[in-house]
Amino acid sequence: MGKIFITGSAEGLGSLSAQALAGRGHDVYLHARSAQRAADARAACPQARDVLVADLSSTEETKALAARLSALGPWDAVVHNAGVMRGVDGLRGPEGLPVLFATNTLAPYLLTCLVHPPPRRHVFVSSGLHHSGDAAPATLRDPDRLRSCGYSDSKLYDVLLTNWFARWFRRRGLGDVACNSMDPGWVPTKMGGAGATGDIKAAVDMYVLLAEGAGAAEGRTGKYWASGREDSPKAEANDEKTQDQLIESLAEISGVKPPE
Repeated sequence: MGKIFITGSAEGLGSLSAQALAGRGHDVYLHARSAQRAADARAACPQARDVLVADLSSTEETKALAARLSALGPWDAVVHNAGVMRGVDGLRGPEGLPVLFATNTLAPYLLTCLVHPPPRRHVFVSSGLHHSGDAAPATLRDPDRLRSCGYSDSKLYDVLLTNWFARWFRRRGLGDVACNSMDPGWVPTKMGGAGATGDIKAAVDMYVLLAEGAGAAEGRTGKYWASGREDSPKAEANDEKTQDQLIESLAEISGVKPPE
């Protein structure tokens, strides 16, 4: 079976998906931002092989996590699930970057660039709210505006990352590396809230589908998924110049470029 790492898997969909994948016989590795959260993650999914600790709002801790993943690899799948939405306005990580930008967008970029050999599948967890995100050229070219992105913007950037990396792996002769993004829907987790009306089991099933790369997901890359099937993202997400500009700006901000 597969070897799968899920960021942000101490609770919510990350934890539920980890439990589902472990129950299917996969070797699942969890992630938490602190030792206390790691204990919570382990308690929720005792079948997991290990819990890796890193604060993804810190570029240095994210780089260290990438090095640890490389040492533990190769990986069948990495699910970029960690994300923040509320309660982080004005908060900055250890290196001074806004927590939302660093966690939701920069961390998955860094992990995808730095984990070697490349995992066979990358799953970027986006949101239907990405349709209201801003990826205007003026925003992407301005590091200050980019770093100050809102939640919807960050979820649009995740789809852009997906599509750029799908192209990048193909250019490098690694067409068997799949990158897909997904909208899990508005489901009743801590982030979604008790009033959410989405089907949490269907969301978990989609995590499993893309992490395993089987069934409808077999051989698919550079696709956006919602309600268990391929869907159309916001048009800008498919624009290659927009994708290129985002990558250029993230490389400038982080000092990390995708390997040639």
